[in-house]
Amino acid sequence: MRFRILGTLEVTAYGSRVALASPRQQRALAVLLLNAGAVVPVERMIDALWDDEPPATAVKQVRNCVSALRGRLGELGGAIVTDGPGYRLQIDADDLDSLRFRRHVAVARGLAGQAKLADAVGEIRTALALWRGPALDGLRTATLAGRAALLDEQRADAVELCAEWRLRLGETGEVVRELTEFCGEHPTRELSHLLLMRALAKEGRYAEASTLFHGLRRRLADELGVDPNPDLRRLHEQILAEATPGAEDPEPEPPAQHQFDRAVTELAEAVTWQWRAEAELRSLHRPQPIRLRWSAVARPGKPAPRGDLDDIAATFTALPARQLVVLGDPGSGKSVLALMLTLELLRTRTPDAPVPVLLSLASWDPRREHLDRWLAARLADNHPALLNVREYGPGAPTRLVLGGHVVPVLDGLDEMPADLRVAALDALDQTMGVGRSLVLTCRSAEYEQATRESGTVLAAATVVRLEPVVRQEAITYLSARQGEDRWLPVADRLRRDPDAALARVLRTPLMVDLARIGYGRPPADPAELLATEDAAALEGQLLDSFVPNAYAAVPRSPGRNPKTSPSGRYTAEQATRWLGFLARHLERARSRDLAWWQLYRAVPAGTRSVLVGVLVAVFFVITGWVDDGPVLAAVYGLSFGGAAGLSHRFGRPPEPLRTELRFAGAARKFAGRFAIGAVVGVLLGLGWSLAAGLVVFLALVFGLVFAVHVWLAKPVDASRVSSPGTILRNERTGAIALSVSFLVSLGLFDGMAFAFTAQTRFLPVLGGRFDLALAVAAGVAGASFGFFMGRGVAAACYGVAAALAGGQVFPAATNAVTPVVAGVCFGVGIGMTVLVTRAWGNYFVHHLWLAATGRLPWRLMHFLDDAHRRGVLRQAGGVYQFRHARVQERLAAVTGDD
Repeated sequence: MRFRILGTLEVTAYGSRVALASPRQQRALAVLLLNAGAVVPVERMIDALWDDEPPATAVKQVRNCVSALRGRLGELGGAIVTDGPGYRLQIDADDLDSLRFRRHVAVARGLAGQAKLADAVGEIRTALALWRGPALDGLRTATLAGRAALLDEQRADAVELCAEWRLRLGETGEVVRELTEFCGEHPTRELSHLLLMRALAKEGRYAEASTLFHGLRRRLADELGVDPNPDLRRLHEQILAEATPGAEDPEPEPPAQHQFDRAVTELAEAVTWQWRAEAELRSLHRPQPIRLRWSAVARPGKPAPRGDLDDIAATFTALPARQLVVLGDPGSGKSVLALMLTLELLRTRTPDAPVPVLLSLASWDPRREHLDRWLAARLADNHPALLNVREYGPGAPTRLVLGGHVVPVLDGLDEMPADLRVAALDALDQTMGVGRSLVLTCRSAEYEQATRESGTVLAAATVVRLEPVVRQEAITYLSARQGEDRWLPVADRLRRDPDAALARVLRTPLMVDLARIGYGRPPADPAELLATEDAAALEGQLLDSFVPNAYAAVPRSPGRNPKTSPSGRYTAEQATRWLGFLARHLERARSRDLAWWQLYRAVPAGTRSVLVGVLVAVFFVITGWVDDGPVLAAVYGLSFGGAAGLSHRFGRPPEPLRTELRFAGAARKFAGRFAIGAVVGVLLGLGWSLAAGLVVFLALVFGLVFAVHVWLAKPVDASRVSSPGTILRNERTGAIALSVSFLVSLGLFDGMAFAFTAQTRFLPVLGGRFDLALAVAAGVAGASFGFFMGRGVAAACYGVAAALAGGQVFPAATNAVTPVVAGVCFGVGIGMTVLVTRAWGNYFVHHLWLAATGRLPWRLMHFLDDAHRRGVLRQAGGVYQFRHARVQERLAAVTGDD
C-alpha cells in the first residue's frame, strides 16, 4: 500500500486507489501519516478532526473513525495499532512519499558534500518529482496546517538547493526557467530571487536581474516592512557595476577557490579565538579542566567504550559516522565538554578538515527555519566578516555549511520548548542522515522524552552519558593550583567518608567548580566546607558564590566575540540585586518561568492600577481642558483613568499575541467585526449630528479598526516559540499597530465632533449640560471597544466611562487649531488605553516603574540575555529560567524584601 501526502491525500493498494469519502477519515489518516511510526495521542487526533470545539463524545467518535478507517484500508488496516494513549501507523519508509522525499534529499546533500554535484542534482530532482502540489492540498485544518507548511518549506529548500548546485554546474538556462516560475509562486522568498538574479547575470541579462530585485524590494517593503538582505543588495550593486560599460573594480577579485579557502581558514581562527577566550573566562585551563568521565550507551553486539574529557576528541574523530550525542544531568558538564571538544578539534585540525562551530540551539525554530539556513545565519551573525564578498566571495556562510566545511557543535537541545525538541530531532535526523558530522548536547531526561514522543533517534550517532565526578578527581581539581595543604582537611573528609554531605554535594562539576572558585584564594578557608553535615545547606553555601563569580570583573580578551560573550557593563552587586528581585518574584508566583509579559505581577495590585489609570488619565485631562475647561477635564480624566485602572485591576491579564497578516480563513470574522465597527461609527456620527459624508467616512474607518483585530489577536503559545526576544518583538509590532489604528480613528472622530457638530440636542438633562442620547451612543462605542480589548470587565468599565464623558455637552470649536489639538490628545489617550491592554504595553509601563525604583535594569532584555550568556539563566522557548532551581531559591531567600 502506498500513501501520498505531497499534494492531495491519496492511498493506493494493488494499483487501485482507495476512496476515503469521509473528511473525518481523511484528517485522521493525515495526522497519522504526518507522525508515521510515532504514537499520536487521542487528544491530538481530536484537534485534527474538529477545527472548533469538539463534541462531548469526541473520544468515542475518534475510536469509531479509526475503526472505520481500518475497514477502508482492508487487510492492511492492521497497520494502525492502538498504542498506549493513542494510535500509531506502522509503515515502511518506501510506502510514504514524504519519507522517500526526505531520503532522496539527504542522499543528495551527502553527494554534494563529496563534490558530486551532477549526481546530487539527479537525486534531488528525483525527490522533487514526488510533489504534486502543496502538501495535504485541500485538507489543511488548523492542526494539520503547521506540519503541512513544514513539508512545503522543505520542498522550497530543495528547489533552492537544486538551483544552487545547477548554477555551480553552469546550467544557468535551466535555473532561469525553473526559478522564474518558482519566484512567481513565492514572491517574497529572498534566496530564490538571489539565485535567479545570479543566473540572469551569468547570462548577461542584467536589466532583468535588476528589475527582479526592485520588484522584490517593493514587495518586501509593502508586505513585511523590511529591505532585502545584505547579500541581495550587494549582488544588485555588483550587477549594476558589471552592466555599466567601463566600470572597474578598485582591486581585482582573487580566484574563487582561493577566496573560499581563506574563508575556511579565517573562520577556524575566529572560532579558536572566540572559545579560547571563553575557556579563559571560565578558568577551564587553570590548571586543567575537571576530569569528566563518560560512557557510551551500549548497543546490541557492540562494546560500550568509556573515556574522559582528554580523549573525547579522538573518540569523535575515530567514529565511523562522526555524530555524537552527549547526555547528562543538570550541572554535569555538558557545555564544558562541548567547548573543550570544539577547542581540541580546532587544535588538531588539518587544513582540509571542517571547522567545528559551537552554537546554542535556543534560537532555532525548526518549524520555520531549515537547519542549514539557521547555521548559515548564525555564522553570518557571529562572524560578520564572512559577509565580505570581495574577500570571500558571495554567500560564504551558506557555502561553508552546504559544502560540509562546518561541524555544528549544538549545545542545549533541552533549552528548546518540548515540542520544538521533537521537531528539532526530526530535522537533525533528516539533514544529518548521510555523511555529515554533528555534536549535540542535552539533558538526559529531556532527550529521552523527546525520542519517546517523536520516535526519532539519530540512528548513526553515538550516544554518551556523563558520569558523576569521582572523589579523587574532585580532590585533584580542587588542590591543583595551590597545592594540597589548604585542601588537606577537605581531601581527608572525602576519602574517609564517601557518604558525607560534602562528598554528595561534590559529585557534579558545577559544585566542584564553585568550591574551587569560592575557596581557591586566601583568606578563604576550604575547611569551612566541613562545618556542616547538611548537604542542602552546604549546596546553598556554594550557590551563594554563583552570581558574584559569574559577574566577576576581568579584562576582556581581544579574541572574545561580543555577539556571543557576556557584556562588561553589569557589576556583581547589580546582578545580585536584580536577579534576587526576579527570583523573589518567581518564588511568589511559584514558577520557574521568567516571562516578560508576566513581570507586572511583581508590582503590587494597587500600584499597578494607579500607574495605568494615571498614565491614561493624563491625555484625557488635556483633551477635556482644551474642549471646555477644568470641569470637563476632571470628568474625562476620572472616567477614562478610572476605567483603565479598574479594568486592569479586575480584568483578565493580557497575554502575548502574534501579528499575522493572513486573509485565509479570516474573511467571516473580518466581515463581522467590520460590521460592528461600522455601526459604532454610524452611531457616533449621527449622535454628534455630523454630515452624511463624515458619517460614512467614520463608518469605514471604525469598521477597518475593529476588523484589523482579527489579524492582530492570535494568542501565542509561549512553549512553541524560539526565544523571548522573538515573542517580544512580535507582540510589540502588534501592540503598536493596533494602538495607532485606534489613535487615528478615535482622534479623527473627536476632532471632527468638536469642529463640525451641528449642536443638535436629543435628550438634554442637567440644564443642558448632559445629553442622554449622546451618552447611550458613546456608551455603546465604549463597551464595544472595551470588549474587544479585554472582554467583560473592560466592556463594563469603558462603557460607563464613555457614557459619562460622551454625554457631556460642550460648545463647538471657534477656530481650526483647537479641534486638531483636542483630536490628537484624545487619540493619544485612546492609543495609550489600547497599549496597556496588550502584553507589551503592560510590560513597558511596569518595567519603567521597576527600573525607576531601582529594582530592575533599564535594559532588562539585554540584561537577561547577558545572564543567559554567563550561564546564570537558561532559555526554554519564550521564557528564561534560572539554570539551577537552587540558585533561584537561594537568591530569593538571601537577597531580602523588595
